[in-house]
Amino acid sequence: MDDRTGIDGNEATLVGAVMARIRRRIAARSLTPGAKLPSIRSFARTMQVSTSTVVEAYERLVAEGAIRSRPGSGFYVSSPLAPLSLADVGPRLDREIDPLWVSRQSLDACDEVLKPGCGWLPASWMPEAAMRRALRALARADDAALTDYATPLGLAPLRRLLARRMGEHGIEASPDQIVLTESGTQAIDLLCRFLLEPGDTVLVDDPCYFNFHALLRAHRANIVGVPYTPSGPDIDLFARALSEHRPRLYITNAALQNPTGATLSPVVAHRLLKLADQSGLTIVEDDIFADFEHTPAPRLAAFDGLDRVVHIGSFSKTLSASVRCGFIAAPRDWVEGLIDLKIATSFGGGRLSAELVLALLSDGSYRKHMEALRLRLSRAMSDVIGRLAAIGIAPWIEPQAGMFVWCRLPEGIDAAEIARRALAANVVLAPGNAFSLSRTANSYMRFNAAQSGDQRMFEVLEKAMRG
Repeated sequence: MDDRTGIDGNEATLVGAVMARIRRRIAARSLTPGAKLPSIRSFARTMQVSTSTVVEAYERLVAEGAIRSRPGSGFYVSSPLAPLSLADVGPRLDREIDPLWVSRQSLDACDEVLKPGCGWLPASWMPEAAMRRALRALARADDAALTDYATPLGLAPLRRLLARRMGEHGIEASPDQIVLTESGTQAIDLLCRFLLEPGDTVLVDDPCYFNFHALLRAHRANIVGVPYTPSGPDIDLFARALSEHRPRLYITNAALQNPTGATLSPVVAHRLLKLADQSGLTIVEDDIFADFEHTPAPRLAAFDGLDRVVHIGSFSKTLSASVRCGFIAAPRDWVEGLIDLKIATSFGGGRLSAELVLALLSDGSYRKHMEALRLRLSRAMSDVIGRLAAIGIAPWIEPQAGMFVWCRLPEGIDAAEIARRALAANVVLAPGNAFSLSRTANSYMRFNAAQSGDQRMFEVLEKAMRG
């Protein structure tokens, strides 16, 4: 029997709308098991419907088992939370261009699989000898360094060193404004926990690092993309997004933006900060690629003084993805709240990783490694751009440094289809729409120059483009 029996079409639609709103709030965790629902009268006012419509909606949700009634008290959430599935948050995507799929394929790939679409350097490019020396020295350290939890802020000597390093970029941050984290991703996760409620709007670049999308979906944020240009976000569209969506956060890479390799210009940086100040926007500046630069670009945190800008980074891309160590530089009055969240979600930090990073940064090993790495990446970037051009693939811009080059495929070729064909030949690519919230980058692809030196990759790519 039709469950609308006895209700006219308009009222049935309104009842369904009320039920859908409650279900969304339960799914978004703003109504948790045992939480009391809004009163019938107040929710009727919120939804601009009659009280009888809300009564009918609540009764149907009771019949479903989603909520329960307590006579004389009201209605309460009773259903257990469904397990969170990121695939169900937002539009369902083709797995070949789902950012989580790209990451999984790259992480799971065996040695025979080429990974020009991944986001890290080959193991052979990392300072393996220096790391082994530092590990041997740590093996002789006192017991506490090997076995104890770290302090809530993290290893003090490393925080002091990071403060000095940030000062070289014009960022004034005292050691007690720096919180060590397990990674750059954990840094963003803590900031999202600290600053966002489900349904809050966050601005991202379009295109941007695809894990920003996945992480923000996990926090039930409303994500809005702003087109990215060679000098930063399109400032007019950024201003329009602020006016229309009133976002809580903007997450970006100021230098060597992922995936484009572009760098924020000083003019755009100043305009961004002025707009952020006018609208009360907080900016999370992910500076994970800082040490790849030959000449440091302007930093939003330097212009802003850690007022509206939070600065984060890590050593996963330059030192080791196995040594999980990142950091947050934040306003002083945020630090205690961030520490509480860090303790609640991971208790102590990775002291051994912090000790290892400190050793490598202190003895000159890291500086020498990065000097050689920047030169090696420059040569690789020039070589890969030339070899891609030979098969008709052109860079959007030629990056000043870093590992990524954002390329346009020949007219009429779909990057997702190329990725499917290449995967069958054991090549993992990163098609453009994995990075694009608006899904307008179907003719683009990101290449990691450090992972694209094998001639097989170009042969597979050229064959895939021929169909």
